[in-house]
Amino acid sequence: MYQPTTRLLTVLEMLQARGALSGAELARRLEVDRRSIRRYITMLQDLGVPIEGMRGPTGGYRLRPGYKLPPLMFTDQEAVALTLALMAMPRLGLAVDPAAISGALAKLERVLPIPARERVQAVQEVIALSPVSPAPEAESNLVGLLSYAARICQKVHIAYRSSVGGTTERTIDPYGVVNLGRRWYVACHCHLRDDTRTFRIDRISSAVLLEERFDPPASVDSLDLVLRSIAAIPGTYQVEVWLETSLAYAQHMVSPTYGRVEEQDGGVLFRCQIDDLGNLARYIVNLGVPFRVIQPDELRAAFGHLASELTAVASAG
Repeated sequence: MYQPTTRLLTVLEMLQARGALSGAELARRLEVDRRSIRRYITMLQDLGVPIEGMRGPTGGYRLRPGYKLPPLMFTDQEAVALTLALMAMPRLGLAVDPAAISGALAKLERVLPIPARERVQAVQEVIALSPVSPAPEAESNLVGLLSYAARICQKVHIAYRSSVGGTTERTIDPYGVVNLGRRWYVACHCHLRDDTRTFRIDRISSAVLLEERFDPPASVDSLDLVLRSIAAIPGTYQVEVWLETSLAYAQHMVSPTYGRVEEQDGGVLFRCQIDDLGNLARYIVNLGVPFRVIQPDELRAAFGHLASELTAVASAG
């Protein structure tokens, strides 16, 4: 359970690191409501910390300019969280120098008191992470550059390699960076196509931050843009299957990268574009709900083949 003192120190650290933050952003990061943030700010002010309120639509807080705090020590929970995050970095599909991870862990250990250091060392020595399947890795420096460009709304010139091997150069307005499994994507406006696009970062061979800035859309959801882009990848078959279940259950079970779901006729209509109907048949059966194939007929044949396979297994003694 979080302790009030931990939250106070976290607010203080965040304001010192970022200079100023809105009440909404502080509440989101600490997973509390804005009333709680106001209470924490008041408590810090009562302790003599010069935090100033800022006017504006969302409101905000900042440390008085020129005020500096001494470095704050990591709590045991923070130290363990940092250690686990560093150990798990290679599993995120990022190309990171192992020496950088080892160096960061060594620096973390050096500043910890003995009890916290022993706990961190135990995490490194005892916890074993299962191996991951190989996949193209995105360069961590490239992920950082695109994230920075999205934050300051600055255009980027990239060289991008398509799935068939051709390379094009284009200028993009990066809206955000998204991780799905071990794949990294940038959601952006592509000036070459004059449209919203999603690019896999492991296929970007070079990127240069330009001086020109851009105005992002008033409301943009980078994750939703990536999910919709992946789900819309053309496939051989246009699939529609009616599922006898609730929309909430379907949204929980069906990955947005696999297809789209919507309420219809007392159930849920599942739509996708796909090449492998055999794999889709197994996927739908694993949802564990009654269903009806609307189209295509080839999917009905795939279910028939799957049923024959299962019947043969069941009757094999």
